[in-house]
Amino acid sequence: MNIMVFNVPAESLGALSILNNIYSDALEDSKEDCWYFILGKPSLQNTSKVRVLNYPWIKKSWFHRLYFDMLIAPQLVKKYKIDKIISYQNNIIPRTNVPQTLYMHNSIPFSDVKFKFLKEPKLWAYQNIISRLIFKSMKKADYIIVQSSWIKEASITKLKINKNKISVEPPEFKEKNISSFDGHKKSYRTFFYPAGAFKYKNHQIIIDACKLIERNQLLKFKIILTLTGDENKYSLNLKKQVKKFNLPIEFVGELTKEQVFLLYTKTILIFPSSLETFGLPLLEAREHGTPVIASKKPFCEEILAKYDKKKLFKSDDARELSRIIKEVIDRYKI
Repeated sequence: MNIMVFNVPAESLGALSILNNIYSDALEDSKEDCWYFILGKPSLQNTSKVRVLNYPWIKKSWFHRLYFDMLIAPQLVKKYKIDKIISYQNNIIPRTNVPQTLYMHNSIPFSDVKFKFLKEPKLWAYQNIISRLIFKSMKKADYIIVQSSWIKEASITKLKINKNKISVEPPEFKEKNISSFDGHKKSYRTFFYPAGAFKYKNHQIIIDACKLIERNQLLKFKIILTLTGDENKYSLNLKKQVKKFNLPIEFVGELTKEQVFLLYTKTILIFPSSLETFGLPLLEAREHGTPVIASKKPFCEEILAKYDKKKLFKSDDARELSRIIKEVIDRYKI
């Protein structure tokens, strides 16, 4: 069987981890299948049973992406005589009768967080325009995979999708021989948030919480963000606030998987995001035994349901977050 995996958007963080997992599955496939990976920028190795085709120009604009999806993708399916398509792009491939499994991992269409066109035009477009395409694809797909139970239930309720057509497959943690949280006192004074520069990631609540903490307490801890501060207007504003109020927040930029995993052993994960399909850092931290401070949202509650090293707070309550941070650093004074 010839299987074609479309995952053009995958480039960093959680999306890249999921891509690496499906690539590993293809390498370990014991059947006589031939796999074709259609990607944007990520570079994966070709093997005797896996062929990787990169199209980095797709990332230039939405027009380039639309051109690829509508014209190039169907041609690739026909050219390589594909028997099955697995799309990780939230949309199925058009103009083909090949059976398709849709991996839907975008929570924006189901979110109660409303985005404004003037302030967040891209997110507004996802919520009000692209979401319609996603819904259409979900209805047409032969089978749907989602990452969490709350997305499945939302899909069934909103789109009237047959529950037998959709399954929940949380991202797997396949790393072996990882180190555990070291429990050192210094680790309880260092907080870590691996997230991109998007407003719904809610970095602002961290800054607001720090502003509420007394100056002498600020000297006792540090928060690490995987931002540079110049990704966009949002991150630029965050960095300006940190500098203006002299907050103990460090911008380190994007990190490698190895660097992130090392920080899970030496820091407390802080995860205030208000919108996620799954929230991969929560799973990774859990597997490392890392203490977690997370927003009281369905995706956090689902992933951390049986995890005893967690504290949850309302994602819009900076005062509650500041209280939790102070409790942690006061408990583990040096």
